[in-house]
Amino acid sequence: MRYSKEHKHETHARIVKKASVRLREKGAHGIGVADLMKEAGLTHGGFYAHFDSREALVIEAFAYAMDRSIEHWRKLADETPPEKRLSAIVDSYVSTVHRDDPGRGCAVTALGAEIARESAKTRKAFAAKLEQLIDVMADQITDVPRKTARRQAMATLATMMGTLVMSRVAGSGELSDEILASGREAALGRAEATKPAAKKARAKVN
Repeated sequence: MRYSKEHKHETHARIVKKASVRLREKGAHGIGVADLMKEAGLTHGGFYAHFDSREALVIEAFAYAMDRSIEHWRKLADETPPEKRLSAIVDSYVSTVHRDDPGRGCAVTALGAEIARESAKTRKAFAAKLEQLIDVMADQITDVPRKTARRQAMATLATMMGTLVMSRVAGSGELSDEILASGREAALGRAEATKPAAKKARAKVN
């Protein structure tokens, strides 16, 4: 049976969406192609009609997950007053909801350690999406020069991501909650600490 291009596109998108969730839940090597195809309601034999390799699917699934995170942050920023946007993003990320649902959460915390050991092609695709995430974060730090905002965004993101990884390792009890609370405080504290220094630097220039 021959299918239309539209049907093939819809099927391809469904595979990528399903794979993005399962990969974040099980890890880049925690689930095979056959299981990924089964999740999408297809047979193993149909895989190569959509992807050149397993690596190609992993890259697309990761990109899909990262794009969802970027969209979520932008939407959150659009719906929040400027002075509260950074806090809103941190609160959303460093949370028990995010900790307990890795399949629909940030792909960096779920897959980062594994992707770092993958091919140069996979790491390059990963890095490109990570830079987009950094830029979205930097967009919310508006009272400092752009270069400073990017550096602050990187530091804040690193704190957020490390916090989430540690909280998941600790499980879902008191220690995990304490890690989340401490990490949130540290992430927001970094942003606040940058402001006075930036203002002093501008005052000297003026």
